[in-house]
Amino acid sequence: MNEKFQGMMRTELDRLEREGLSVRIRTLDSEQGPACTIDGKYVVNLAANNYLGIIGRKDVKEAAKRAIDEFGVGSGAVKTIIGNTRLIVEGEKKLAAFKQVEDVLMYQGGLTANSGTIPALVHEGDFIFSDELNHASIIDGCRLSKAKIIPFKHCDTKSLQEKLAEHEHEPGTKFVVTDGVFSMDGDIAPLPDIVETARKYDAVTMVDDAHGEGVLGDHGRGIVNHFHLEGEIDVEVGTMSKAFGVVGGYVAGTHALVQYLKNKSRTILFSSTITPADAGAILKVVDILTESDELVHKLWDNATYFKGKMKEYGFNTWRSETPITPVIIGDGKLAKDLSSRLFEKGVFAQSLGYPTVPKELARIRCMLCSAHTKEQLDFAADMFRESAIELGILKG
Repeated sequence: MNEKFQGMMRTELDRLEREGLSVRIRTLDSEQGPACTIDGKYVVNLAANNYLGIIGRKDVKEAAKRAIDEFGVGSGAVKTIIGNTRLIVEGEKKLAAFKQVEDVLMYQGGLTANSGTIPALVHEGDFIFSDELNHASIIDGCRLSKAKIIPFKHCDTKSLQEKLAEHEHEPGTKFVVTDGVFSMDGDIAPLPDIVETARKYDAVTMVDDAHGEGVLGDHGRGIVNHFHLEGEIDVEVGTMSKAFGVVGGYVAGTHALVQYLKNKSRTILFSSTITPADAGAILKVVDILTESDELVHKLWDNATYFKGKMKEYGFNTWRSETPITPVIIGDGKLAKDLSSRLFEKGVFAQSLGYPTVPKELARIRCMLCSAHTKEQLDFAADMFRESAIELGILKG
């Protein structure tokens, strides 16, 4: 064993602990829901991406069980060999209809969708114009492409236009990529302006709608529907691991795009497909959202209610426009201490510090769910206020 290598890791772990940046991975002891048991303690859950409370729905669980009974527990192969179950094919068709696009290709997750799609579409000699706060999976996909990566200021189309103009006459594909909803701040990309700017410079557009799927748009169809941009976006990426409550990712677009990725995307060609249980559950979730938008409306009602309580208590919820509610603390160690104090009082809300967010903007990120009751939200907000007073973050 290389002791120098081991020592390097121990030194870095010590530093992270001193600065309040070390990660503590808790263990879920029950079915995840608006309240659940974590590390043996029953708490109100403000940390999950389970926006619509789908994870625990009886009809979705039954759909997953039926899929296992029919197809077994695993796919056993990549899509291009024998991993492409009938359930996946049906799911892709239903998602395409739901998203109002020609075709959809299912991936194993949102990360593999990004890391498999971007390098398949752009290459060395091309240019990627990427929002400076894009998700890590987008950044990784861009790096894998070997294209030149040019960041533009966050949600700033003037900055994007300046960057595109600088490279207007250079050969190579111009590829503009942005998150739809930004997972740390909860703000929404100015997609209409991005599309218009990209069109002026004959650039390709891609949006990753991981946190907009099931949240924005009619019946939760996402950011493209929210802005009525159907047919205007070249590549739309999404995930089923958040509002859909399952696991999986997808790319939505034209038939040509999907057929191209089936032949070129490395995470399609070299990684097994989603399990039958996931595919069966996804089919059911698409049916639920197609039939009713009740869960989406309840989510937004809860988000508005909780944000109002937090602002009333004097907390800074930053620039959030969605159910993602950051509570800005500033200092990373203090944010971590607040998260721990909240857990002691029966609320699980995760602290986030550098490098996930800027050093001066450490926070507690609260994720609202349609299944939260007003009583749970009142309790959580009250515990935030009580804990913040105890730690000197708020005045009593």
